[in-house]
This record gives sequence, C-alpha cells and structure tokens, in this order.
Amino acid sequence: MPSSVPAIAIAAILALAPGTAARAADPAPLQQLRIYEIPRANEGVFHDRFRDHALRIMARHGFAVRSIWRSEHADKVEFVYLLDWPDARAMDAAWAAFLADPEWIAIKKETAARDGKYVESVAARTLEPVAWSPDRAKTAD
Repeated sequence: MPSSVPAIAIAAILALAPGTAARAADPAPLQQLRIYEIPRANEGVFHDRFRDHALRIMARHGFAVRSIWRSEHADKVEFVYLLDWPDARAMDAAWAAFLADPEWIAIKKETAARDGKYVESVAARTLEPVAWSPDRAKTAD
C-alpha cells in the first residue's frame, strides 16, 4: 500500500532528531509534577480531601500517583505530587475525565462551602525523559 511520504524521507527525518525513532515506535512514558499552593488554615482539610476522595477518583480515571510531598517555599505551604503517564494523550484524557467527574465536582462544591478555599494556585509540569539520564542510561554492549 503506497504512502504519501516515502519511507526514505521518514528515515531521514528520524535520523536528524536524536531519540525520535524510539518515540515514534513507542511513545516515551511521561511524568507530571503538580505543585499546589494551599492556605495554611486549610492544610489539614486539603490533605483529608485529597487522601479520602481525590486519590480514589483519580485512580478510577487511570491516574498513577507515584509519590506525594509537603513543602514550604517562600513562606507558603505546598502540596506536591508526581504522576506517571504512558503518554500525553492519556494524561490529557484522564485530566478531562477527572475534572468532569460528577462525584469530584460535588465533593469540591461541598468542601468549599464548608471550609472555603483549598487551593491558592496550581503549577503543573510535564516531564519528558531524556535518554542520557542516569536512571535511564543503558550500558554499552
């Protein structure tokens, strides 16, 4: 079956972009770092809501939470967590489904009415692996 782009052209493009050939055949897994600035007054209830509700609902939508931390930066309390994703498409679809989940919407509405603001700001970073990272580097044969 003929292709609109000759195979030799595809091979040349892939040769010019280091690491692209591996991604074209098998998309590299991603990680996502999320940093929430949370009000000190609501830190406890934020943790309760995330632990008791968000994690469960996220799991239902395919989230894989690797680790969770608490941090203080510039006199602000931060809630930081790391997610594993197979690719950007899965990440985007899971976030859309989670944010539209009727149970999550109801929980957010109920807890905000009871306790006020839970999150001041959110920073999200998608982390793409590099082949030469010490945790990914392969030994030469």
